[in-house]
This record gives sequence, structure tokens and C-alpha cells, in this order.
Amino acid sequence: MRTITLCLFLVSAGQIFCQPNPYDANDQWAQLPAGRKWGSASAIAIDRRTGNIWVADRCGANSCAASTDNPIFEFDPSGKLLKNFGAGMFATPHGMYVDKDGNLWVTDQVARDGKGNQVTKFSPDGKVLMTLGKAGVTGEGPDTFNSPSAVIVAPNGDIFVADGHGGNTNARVVKFSGTGKFIKAWGKKGTGPGEFDTPHALAFDSKGRLFVGDRANRRIQIFDQDGNFLEQWKQFGGPSGIFIDSRGMIYTADSQSNQKNNPGFTRGIRIGRIKDGKVTAFIPDTMPTPESDDHYANSSALPMSDTSGPEGVVADAKGNIYAAVVGQQKLIKYVPAKH
Repeated sequence: MRTITLCLFLVSAGQIFCQPNPYDANDQWAQLPAGRKWGSASAIAIDRRTGNIWVADRCGANSCAASTDNPIFEFDPSGKLLKNFGAGMFATPHGMYVDKDGNLWVTDQVARDGKGNQVTKFSPDGKVLMTLGKAGVTGEGPDTFNSPSAVIVAPNGDIFVADGHGGNTNARVVKFSGTGKFIKAWGKKGTGPGEFDTPHALAFDSKGRLFVGDRANRRIQIFDQDGNFLEQWKQFGGPSGIFIDSRGMIYTADSQSNQKNNPGFTRGIRIGRIKDGKVTAFIPDTMPTPESDDHYANSSALPMSDTSGPEGVVADAKGNIYAAVVGQQKLIKYVPAKH
């Protein structure tokens, strides 16, 4: 298959950036239970010990409210279903992470019917080990959330939660000890260093720096683990998802950029190097662009019908990329193309 190269001219920079797309896409690789269809999915994670992929969809729709479907799936790299659980536990699963012990962490981003606004830690077998936040309660204190979008665990066990999803929700990062004790929070709604508008994704690099996908501000902000601002990157577009692999490559899923809300950028997955921040490859969004694309140039929280392409993204040791899609309700595996 021929590699496609996409070139973007950034008016503000006066430069042309060209990145190849060396991947083939497969959205039929995962084996769902009989009669089950994919719902919206932004939560995806990889168990780096096994290479297995974890995904949480929204119960065959865009919400798990009143659903009896199991939203959490574990697949092996071939797409074989290994586990499926979690029915009745979530309102809207949104973010996901697998820690070094294989435990699964899931954020529930919407408060509804006494559920949501929580982070839940599961054992690999689906046993609840810990919860953060109060079920169905909205707040901005040390033990409450307002739309937690992402969660990640540092090597020392500290827990970080990206708390907020635009609009009137929170705009902060919250840090807890490994036992769930509140340590600190930083951030507020804004555009300055250390401020956020839709903190949507979290990742650590090998130096322990925390990368925060500040989606509606169309940037990645980089912090130390005490919340001190280090730098920001705008070359990866508006990051809905971020993943950093052991080789120092960064993968970012941009599900919202267009020429009005982020000139010079389009939707897709950008791949680059942590050492210098250079974007080296781009997988363009090939899904239909919403007809309402011209009407939400300044929106920070788009409805499902107005987002396209992957939001969650991870990569395995073989170079395959896995992406979770909200609007088109798909799970995609991108495989390095053979030429």
C-alpha cells in the first residue's frame, strides 16, 4: 500500500509541515459478544505487561444510564475478547488507565441517577479496589469531582486525575496518594500557563513529566509531578488523547480541530518524538466531517454528533495503534502498512 503524505501550511508559522501516514486501518478487528454493538468510546488503555487492550464503551450507545450492558472489555492483540464486565456501575465511562500491576482505573465523567463523577480502580478480574469521588455528587473539593476526564498512576503509586470537561465543569488536575489521600490540586479555567479548558488526557514520559491534553486550548501542557509548569506544545493540535511509549514516541488523538477552531490543523492522530517534540507522522481522520462543522468554532465541549475521529489512543510494542472513537462509535486498530 502506498504511503500518503499530508502537508499543512501553518499561516502563523509561515512553514509547511509534511508528515506521512504509514498505517492501514481496521475497525473490525475486535470480537464483540453476540448481539452487542459498539457504543461511543473514549476510554482505552493498554496493559504493557501483556499487550492486551482495555476499552470502555458507553453501553452500545452514548450513555450507560439504565443500561444492562457491560461497558468494560479486555481484548488480546488479535481482537479476541477476554473479559467483559461493569454493568450498572457507570453513567458515562470516559478515561482509562492500566497501572504497572495490571489494575484498571476508569473515570465516570457525568453525574446521573446516583452514579458518576468518580474514579474506580478495578483488579484485573473486575473487583472494585478503590473509588475516588462521591457517586453522583458534583463538586470541586478534595473528595469530589466535576466531570473527571482522565486518570493516570505514577511509578510511585501517586494518582493524577484530569478533572473537567469544558463548560461549567472543573478545570484542574488533582493529585492523590496511592491510598487515595488528597495531596493537592492545581489549575483553573483559563488560557495561561497552568490553566485549563477541558483537561482531557494524561500521560507520563520516561522522565516522570506529566503531559496534560488541554484540549479546548489546543495544546499539551507539561508539568512536574508537583504541578509546576514546564512548557507547552501546540504542534500536536487539540489533544483528546495522549499516549507515550517506551521508545519515547508520543501519540495524540485530535478529534475536533478544523480550520475555524484551530487553523492549520485537521482531525487525526499525530505521532512524534518526546526528545524534541517533532511530529513525524499523521493519520488523517477519514470519517465523514459533521455537517455542523462550521458552527462550533469556539466550542470547548462538543456534542457527540459534532466530533469525529479517535479520542482515546494507545500503542503496543509492535507499533500498532489502537483508537477509541466517540462520534462514529468504533474501535480502530492501525497497523504499520506493508509496502
